[in-house]
Amino acid sequence: MLSKTMEKALNEQINAEFYSSYMYLSMSTWFDSAGLPGAGKWMQAQTQEELFHGMKLLGYLNERGGRVTLKAIKQPPVDWDSTLHVFQEVLTHEQKVTELINKLVTMALAEKDHASNIFLQWFVSEQVEEEANVSAVLNKLKLIGKDTTALFTLDETLGQRVFTPPPAAGK
Repeated sequence: MLSKTMEKALNEQINAEFYSSYMYLSMSTWFDSAGLPGAGKWMQAQTQEELFHGMKLLGYLNERGGRVTLKAIKQPPVDWDSTLHVFQEVLTHEQKVTELINKLVTMALAEKDHASNIFLQWFVSEQVEEEANVSAVLNKLKLIGKDTTALFTLDETLGQRVFTPPPAAGK
């Protein structure tokens, strides 16, 4: 059984993951309207991934006998200055999510909630991957600068991303 403190914190993380999904969906539509459908598709995959994360947390909370309490999702931004700006915002956001996950792990350790600690390790690894993927795109965008031909080539590459849910093992 989860402590009420851990239950509350996991509910907050569910909301944070659903907000992330919503924010990436907003970014996807911004890219589509900017004529960069590949980046839009990249963000759609990111949207699905964050929704998956929220559902994974929701399932865990239910499995441990906790009570899921869904809260309103705040409105995400709708406009950005550039492709570079969008991906800078993504990196900043993913770093914030990493902090949230780390706080959950710290809480699980403090409460000697070994099951939650083990469960959360998947998210710790996932955040390393998230930050690395976004950093790679950001590095390319910085190299590209104002070269629109290179931006369109990168857009084609970004459009190849597809979300594939991880195997069910480790829920």
